[in-house]
Amino acid sequence: MRSQPHSGLNFQGKIIALWTTFLLGMLFHTQLALMPLFHGIDVTQSHTHEYLELSSILWLMLGIFALPMLAIVAIAFTASRRFRQLHFGLTVFFTVSNLLHFVSDVLVSVPSYQLFLMALLFAIGLLLNLVSYQWIREGNRDRQLFKAVL
Repeated sequence: MRSQPHSGLNFQGKIIALWTTFLLGMLFHTQLALMPLFHGIDVTQSHTHEYLELSSILWLMLGIFALPMLAIVAIAFTASRRFRQLHFGLTVFFTVSNLLHFVSDVLVSVPSYQLFLMALLFAIGLLLNLVSYQWIREGNRDRQLFKAVL
């Protein structure tokens, strides 16, 4: 008796895994920036965020971390066509943001380990874009199949 090959997680499971990995990478990116503190090294830089208040930066960081968390919860409970499209837009936003962040890190010469982590996050973001796009297409196929049956 031959068993069917297992295709692994469904699209929602894959996307949740990718978002979770992405969030862990973002947390580690932040932690890496603060690790010198544990060795008595100052991490402040004079050019950093002169144009923004600290509270604005903290609210921005909250939003950057909260959006993927909310996406994970929503993905677990809904798969509507509109949500899939909005979610894909969110993944593209994060990928573009990561690319811009990576470029700005290169321009200010951040340590190479941070650049490597940002490149890894960018690659995970691209994979998240791909799987999210596939999730949209799966919904379109299901809808076409439903119309054909009727």
